[in-house]
Amino acid sequence: MKFIDLRSDTVTMPTDEMRQAIANAEVGDDVYGDDPTINKLEKLAAEKVGKEAALFVPSGTFGNQLALLTHTNRGQEVIIGKNNHIVVHEVGGSAVIAGVQLRTLETVNGIMKPIDVENAIRVDDIHEPETGLICVEEAHGCGSVVPLSILKEIKDIAEKHSIPVHMDGARLFNAAVSLGVDPKEITANCDSVMFCLSKGLAAPAGSMIAGSKSFIDKARKYRKLMGGGMRQVGIIAAAGIIALEKMADRLHEDHENAKYMAQRLSELPGVEVVRDRLDIDMVFFRMAEDVISEKTLIEKLYEKNIKINGIEADEYRFVCHIDVTKEDIDYVIDTMKSLIS
Repeated sequence: MKFIDLRSDTVTMPTDEMRQAIANAEVGDDVYGDDPTINKLEKLAAEKVGKEAALFVPSGTFGNQLALLTHTNRGQEVIIGKNNHIVVHEVGGSAVIAGVQLRTLETVNGIMKPIDVENAIRVDDIHEPETGLICVEEAHGCGSVVPLSILKEIKDIAEKHSIPVHMDGARLFNAAVSLGVDPKEITANCDSVMFCLSKGLAAPAGSMIAGSKSFIDKARKYRKLMGGGMRQVGIIAAAGIIALEKMADRLHEDHENAKYMAQRLSELPGVEVVRDRLDIDMVFFRMAEDVISEKTLIEKLYEKNIKINGIEADEYRFVCHIDVTKEDIDYVIDTMKSLIS
């Protein structure tokens, strides 16, 4: 029996079409600009998000940190939501790589208030760091999508103060599906964007950053500095092209499955589903230790060929993706029901 892996939408396996494309990919040395498959992917990626240019990077974390390094000067400050991925899950890279400090703001379901953003911008004071960048996250890793009106208001504030906006769009296409808009309508509200090919889109690795040509030209050199010049990387880009051309079109299935999973989970005694963060492919829920311990749940589900992560911030997170079907969800819920009872 296969494993049902609910830990993340990064655990997807490449499709058969992707594997075939990888095997047959035309490649060259990307550092010299000679890899035709990477060049095609970068052109496609820029078109998808309405930017002048795009650049392939090894991972989402790499892409975000490269964007911070490219946008800012050492000692500047970045305004960002306190539970954004860049703050919580990127190993403090902004201090090490870009040499900037993060000014974290309170959020509601991952959403910063524009007035808080404006109030956090530093004035010209000899004692204060200069605000060099504002970062937003869309869709947010807590399962929410930021309304376009909020993104536009933050972008307008940034432009008023001549500050760039970077978007961590790891799950950008999930956000577009949830909002029912073209991704370009979202990315119109930022100067640069990072989005993953390996989160939900089934590519085995890689992310993209996109922005103006001058931004990407600068980022390309910094990518080399960070060790991201990976030579014949068209073998990965081949899968990325299929991810962008075909896999984004099926993300609504994952969203529907997540809502189905939320409903099934709510049927279990002692389970409290977080209902106001069901915008994308994730389900968050709480379950007390006296219902079943975290350790027991993880171990017993694993014995039944189900992989889950442990609790973070008092919540479990189950993630739907291309390799999780409704039948899989029913099996998971039935298994949990037997364990709880």
